[in-house]
Amino acid sequence: MAGEEKKGSNLFERLKKGLSKTRKSMVKSIDEMIFGEKVIERDIFEEIEETLIAADVGAAFTQDLIDDMREIAKRQDLNNPEILRKILRDNIAFILKKSEAPLDIPKDGLFTIMVVGVNGTGKTTTIGKMAMGFKDQGYSVMLAAADTFRAAAIEQLDVWSQRCGVPMIRQQMGADPSAVVFDALHAARAKKTDILIIDTAGRLHTKVNLMEELKKVKRIMGRELPGAPHEVLLVLDATTGQNALAQARMFGDEVGVTGIVLTKLDGTAKGGIIIRIARELHTPIRYIGIGEAPDDLRVFKSIEYTDALFE
Repeated sequence: MAGEEKKGSNLFERLKKGLSKTRKSMVKSIDEMIFGEKVIERDIFEEIEETLIAADVGAAFTQDLIDDMREIAKRQDLNNPEILRKILRDNIAFILKKSEAPLDIPKDGLFTIMVVGVNGTGKTTTIGKMAMGFKDQGYSVMLAAADTFRAAAIEQLDVWSQRCGVPMIRQQMGADPSAVVFDALHAARAKKTDILIIDTAGRLHTKVNLMEELKKVKRIMGRELPGAPHEVLLVLDATTGQNALAQARMFGDEVGVTGIVLTKLDGTAKGGIIIRIARELHTPIRYIGIGEAPDDLRVFKSIEYTDALFE
């Protein structure tokens, strides 16, 4: 039991470290404003608003928050600036809680995950880390290299396949991605595999072709296995800030997204984008990425995230 507590503590400390840039730019900046005040002045709301907008939490969330702060300050707490910090924390926790929804993988039958996203978001690495995590939980896993337009993507997925000790279905570069998926589905069913994870292309500069290709992959999956894909998981790079939100809307509109992975949170001071994604998209956030190690891909837990941001 003590070992489990220590491991949990270490993981939380790594989460805190991963969110340190966002905590410094957003929470600590606001703390400095608040704790330097004896009473709440009008200027402090404008300063808090500027800080939140800079952290990419979004104008709508910021406005709602500032309105709450003004109302409470007006009613009862003009002499207690610390109440503003509590309002901020409670609002963030409330928004994020709505998007907390870990993947629910049934015990029987093949569960298929189609992973989408633009190149450079960490899509293939995320797939490898997921495969490792699922295998550690006792699931049998298979990978499918359906990004056939980049040799590097196939090779990178192959490295993860060998590292995790899970099979991978592939064809030569330039092959039809749907053909790879067709083969993978039949192989996974023949081997009674629990989870099939499919890597897809992310060539944003050929957006129309890409989206049509992804739609075709979905159609093939649904035809060969009714109900598939069971999860369309979108990988977003937190360092791109508002571009991540635009990508989420685009993929959501075109191919449908059932879950989000937000990577590279350790590399940005604008981790507030997760709040904007949660508030504006209402798409479950399945995982967050806070570093390079395999277990730095973490199941998203809103309370843990909020605690790491504020402690």
